Amino acid sequence: MSISVQHISKSYKDVKALNNISFEVNEGELFGLIGPDGAGKTTLFRILTTLLIAEKGSATVAGFDVLDDYKSIRNHVGYMPGRFSLYQDLTVEENLNFFATIFGTTVEENYDLIKDIYVQIEPFKKRRAGKLSGGMKQKLALCCALIHKPKVLFLDEPTTGVDPVSRKEFWEMLKRLQQKGITILVSTPYMDEAALCDRIALIQGGEILQIDTPPEIVKHYPKKLYNVGADNMYKLIETLKGYEHQYSVYPFGEFVHYTDNRSDFNSKELKLYLETMNLSNISIEITKPTIEDTFMELARL
Repeated sequence: MSISVQHISKSYKDVKALNNISFEVNEGELFGLIGPDGAGKTTLFRILTTLLIAEKGSATVAGFDVLDDYKSIRNHVGYMPGRFSLYQDLTVEENLNFFATIFGTTVEENYDLIKDIYVQIEPFKKRRAGKLSGGMKQKLALCCALIHKPKVLFLDEPTTGVDPVSRKEFWEMLKRLQQKGITILVSTPYMDEAALCDRIALIQGGEILQIDTPPEIVKHYPKKLYNVGADNMYKLIETLKGYEHQYSVYPFGEFVHYTDNRSDFNSKELKLYLETMNLSNISIEITKPTIEDTFMELARL
């Protein structure tokens, strides 16, 4: 077992950041911690990387206890925090050499691990880190987290604020790193990224809602889900929320995801209701639930 978390709790004054959290991550697994801002993801990451002490519970990373063996953990993990934390006035090259030196290694020694990533920023190696684009900062931070060849890699919302192309490239990099045997724990608020993980834990309000593979998570969605469209999205949402038989109503792209609280739901009846409310170009089609739909359902329970 690469990561083991047992009944971890942590509070900040009156706010319960983590409440009895337990899960395990297998060696070589790409595991996702999925939830919105304030769900407790960063607090958990800081506990697992020995930067914060939990009030209750225990945890091990790469076989080391987060309290008793904190020095060993720091030598065996790579951590990429949500906020860019490298030295902005040092160049790309200087940052990388600095972090390699801290861990008693060299860029050359572990270059094979970062080569695929570094070649993309190498043309800018003399540029100061603070002058890089968001995607380039992200790649540099990942290189610095990998330069000492960690057994476990912690990535706290690594793609927040990054353009879609860079996000896609980043996840392709993670898949290649996983093939090299590195265990990866990544947190993200983006539900589409959850589908790229081997397993995910949905977290909200400091509590784990569900843990499983992305396909199995979606299978647990309890109702038939419909895409509802009309010419006025705002009015459509408000009208559906006022419908006496609605169970859930959430905007989802160009449609509204709708579920009904009746087992014998008739879409023609709903369409007629929307027409009487002066909506036009109405479409109602059954659709497959996503991880986001499942999360929203679990969060309301």
